[in-house]
Amino acid sequence: MSHRTPAEASETRGQTAAAHLDYTGAVYGSLLAASVVVGAGTLGSFPRLELVLLLLCTSVVFWAAHVFSRLFGSRMVHHLSRAEVRRVCADERPIVEAAVPPAGAVAISPLLGLGVQGTAWLALAVALAGQVGWATVAAARAGASRRLMLVAGAVNLLLGMVIVVVKVVLQH
Repeated sequence: MSHRTPAEASETRGQTAAAHLDYTGAVYGSLLAASVVVGAGTLGSFPRLELVLLLLCTSVVFWAAHVFSRLFGSRMVHHLSRAEVRRVCADERPIVEAAVPPAGAVAISPLLGLGVQGTAWLALAVALAGQVGWATVAAARAGASRRLMLVAGAVNLLLGMVIVVVKVVLQH
């Protein structure tokens, strides 16, 4: 058994945590945020505060659903500890975090002089940039080749473009 100092043990835990980071929730949350923006934007005029709350509340509901399904779907056979619940809550947190940049874009849109449609497009662009960015980072952190990182980004851009097409079709 090796004897490590607390600082060495902490550093090892940090490296292990960084190696196991899962960006699935961030990619999923960004796609969810883009879908919320499209859905709200196709309904016509909306107050900015309403869209900010819709983005954040929807992400919290989906986060809770993911936490519940992870805790009770595959773990029904053993006792759940508080530590396990906290860990799963933290693991799924990127779903909520992914909604923050598009919500922030909506919140600052008046400073940019944007109307309702401009605000919706800005929030959608921010959500899609997050989706593509997180997918690319996930591929990089997994040790993927540059080609595979490009494929991950391109596939997520394609998924995002499907949402953009839906927005355009529903508005016309």
